[in-house]
Amino acid sequence: MEQGTPPRVLLEGRPGIGKSTLARRLLDRLQQAGVPVGGFTTAELRTGGRREGFAVEAVSGTRGILAHVDLPGPPRVGRYGVDLAAFERVALPALRPPKTGGVVVVVVDELGKMELASAAFCEAVADLLGRDVAVVATVQASHHRFTDALKRRPDIRLVRVTEQRRDALPEQLTDCLLGAQPGQGR
Repeated sequence: MEQGTPPRVLLEGRPGIGKSTLARRLLDRLQQAGVPVGGFTTAELRTGGRREGFAVEAVSGTRGILAHVDLPGPPRVGRYGVDLAAFERVALPALRPPKTGGVVVVVVDELGKMELASAAFCEAVADLLGRDVAVVATVQASHHRFTDALKRRPDIRLVRVTEQRRDALPEQLTDCLLGAQPGQGR
């Protein structure tokens, strides 16, 4: 990472590895530490044990349906229709970092196919990375022009989320974001 640049971390992993759970745990830890946070998380919508879609929730509590099997789209990602208007209504304001004098962290869950279908979202993420705030984003492992470019940026630290590492990552990331000296293997 470049000297003087706030941390910018991409958490990359396969679907189902726990990236969203990790993002929520990190947000909880930061909020408990009194750190001003922004951003959003996503969560599965299930009916009778079957995944029917995904919700998006801003740190502020604003919530919407990102995608659902009953939505027509476009766009469509797999069997899900994506509601870009609902996503943008929740996610775009959540990417505006809170104004404070100290450390600010914005958590973005996720830079995935559904979210990247929004050009406005991609622009907002690029703008966010130009600001003086720390950013932690979960990112799909598969290739996409936008995320591939982010992964190549010199100010980005790419962290692979694995079953072996994921439980320790919230604490390690909190230490990194709050300026503690990271230990071996972080």
